[in-house]
Amino acid sequence: MRWLAAGFLVSGLLLGAGAALAQTTWDMPTEYPETAIPGEGVATFARLVNERSGGRLTIRPSYDAKRGIKSAQMIAAVQKGEVAAGDAFAGALGAVDPLFGLSSLPFLATSIADARRLTDLARPVYEKKLAGFGQKILYTTPWPASGIWSKAPLDSAADLTGLSIRTYDATSTAVMDAAGAKAANLSFADAMPKVKDGSVTAVLSSGDGGAGRNLWDFLPHFTEVNYAMPISLATVNLAAYEALPADLRQVVDAAAKDTEARQWAAIRTRLDENYARMRANKVSIRADVPADVAQTLAKAGRGAIESWRRSTGADGATLLDQYDRK
Repeated sequence: MRWLAAGFLVSGLLLGAGAALAQTTWDMPTEYPETAIPGEGVATFARLVNERSGGRLTIRPSYDAKRGIKSAQMIAAVQKGEVAAGDAFAGALGAVDPLFGLSSLPFLATSIADARRLTDLARPVYEKKLAGFGQKILYTTPWPASGIWSKAPLDSAADLTGLSIRTYDATSTAVMDAAGAKAANLSFADAMPKVKDGSVTAVLSSGDGGAGRNLWDFLPHFTEVNYAMPISLATVNLAAYEALPADLRQVVDAAAKDTEARQWAAIRTRLDENYARMRANKVSIRADVPADVAQTLAKAGRGAIESWRRSTGADGATLLDQYDRK
């Protein structure tokens, strides 16, 4: 079945003198804009493969969920061969398996160094889980720390009460609900119409995610709560990968490695770049989070982490314990 699935992903076949030369095209979507850091990762990986494969393997990227595939649906789409590869926000993949929600746990990894260490610890577990869905990791992409975009400033914990906020996974939804907000777990594609019509008045996202969607047109305040530094995962259908000749697999592996290095290097300047764009678009950025807002979110976050630990069993507990041993 794996080899059969790979067959559906091969776009064409040219016969040469005495040998078959496959020309293969892989579609690779993401729900994020090309200007967001996951979009840049997809574009980088596609460019590297396309340049290095001599035209034998072409990666065809798409952005803004134009294929109709959101992050939570990406594993299934890649597994079924609807697309050969894809980029997905790991928090949304928690709907497939809660272990994928690790990087989105509140106030666990809020620096680049901690996010990298947590990702490296979890990678073997992610690989094992993804193998069960017939795919492998190409590369990871870190997001800048998540904050709260809002229509009105968050001056105190009372402003969280009843706040209609878009969240990005089950854990962040539980945290915001516990903090008194009215949270809804929505992809960006589903959230933006509600932001525009005013039914959603706040968004949990990084400056990167918000800038990519021009959130400043509707939500001109950003509170730097440093909720989490989550990751996105780029994966490929294992059958499609294994169907490639050995030299093309080496091209894919090298391009994936170089893309991952580029993504983790880019994050180091991304925050300043995002803040510059936000200020240029009149966003009020609040770094001095009101003490009662921070305390309310931290208390809600501790409960969410314990709930995640219980839901993931031994694997989740082991990862948290390893991470705590700094």
